[in-house]
Amino acid sequence: MNTASPAFASSPSAVETRLRELLAQRILILDGAMGTMIQRYKLTEEDYRGARFADFAHDVKGNNELLSLTRPDVIAEIHAGYLQAGSDIIETNTFGATVIAQGDYRMAELAREMNLASARLAREQADRFSTPDKPRYVAGALGPQPKVNDPGARNVTFEELRVAYVEQTEALIEGGVDLLLVETIFDTLNAKAAIFAIEECFEKIGYRLPVMISGTVTDASGRILSGQTVEAFWNSIRHARPLTVGLNCALGAALMRPYIEELAKKADTFICVYPNAGLPNPMSDTGFDETPADTSALLKEFAQAGFVNVAGGCCGTTPEHIAAIAQAIEGVAPRTVPERPQELRLAGLEAFNVADDALFVNVGERTNVTGSKAFARMILAGQFDDALQVARQQVENGAQI
Repeated sequence: MNTASPAFASSPSAVETRLRELLAQRILILDGAMGTMIQRYKLTEEDYRGARFADFAHDVKGNNELLSLTRPDVIAEIHAGYLQAGSDIIETNTFGATVIAQGDYRMAELAREMNLASARLAREQADRFSTPDKPRYVAGALGPQPKVNDPGARNVTFEELRVAYVEQTEALIEGGVDLLLVETIFDTLNAKAAIFAIEECFEKIGYRLPVMISGTVTDASGRILSGQTVEAFWNSIRHARPLTVGLNCALGAALMRPYIEELAKKADTFICVYPNAGLPNPMSDTGFDETPADTSALLKEFAQAGFVNVAGGCCGTTPEHIAAIAQAIEGVAPRTVPERPQELRLAGLEAFNVADDALFVNVGERTNVTGSKAFARMILAGQFDDALQVARQQVENGAQI
């Protein structure tokens, strides 16, 4: 990486400029699931290990990111399948390629190498299929790390996440990705750690890459797992100036519709949607219910309704799904990015927007280290649960901020 670059550039890169031009012309196609395709190969423990890890002391089957090192032929073939199906953007095989996720397989020290190899594999295939009329792009995939069941309890710190994502981002950029995709976000604090790390890397190298951010609504409540509505999620990550924001994974397209519609109305950037192929079904070949015809029909309806700028597939989708999606939405006009009024946009679990003509906002001032000596002592002593209780009291007493 070029660490001696001049002052940090905030203007769009040539890649982002070109992508924006394309997004104004047509709906772009993202690829489909990596895991679903790997399952089709019915790989054994020996396949995952390869010669290099034949004597490794722990089981590694299921560590899909390792295949970029031990079976690069499989990963390259999957990328090629999606490009042949019409994908404009393919994702690197790096969803779990961080020191945190790889720690489960006792392979944390290989995380950087996995990202570098995965980026180069995707780059090679994208370049092979690119033409002047249809350029192909590589998105470096950054997946979620902590397992959140209780929104207030996490098994990894923000700093640990930041360090892990910095290593991953640096390797992906070095490997030649065109953009970065922070995806399957069910905990916004996790997304913020990834964004912080990405911005740190951009400042270090002196230029920016386009960033895509995709959240995951986990059930019919319309909230991500840590409790936020989709508008609150957007308010929380809008400062990253993403090229696209969207939803992927958990729900199939049919159940995702009201949430992607809301995001399409509220977000003043491009929208990317790549749902699962319906709900899980262990009896299906892909593990999910929807056929290519099913998924493509639903995404065509999204496109015709004006919700979509980028469309693809998540779990259970295959090159056949992507080809069907590409065919179904061909010729459908892309969503027009709405102009939103300038206003203060904040978020807790709900969005809180303060317009210029707002008459009154009730601010709780006790959560301020310069305004409350008691609160300052709690922060200095690391008594964050006690400090949080102060914040709760402020809210219960009527504070909107």
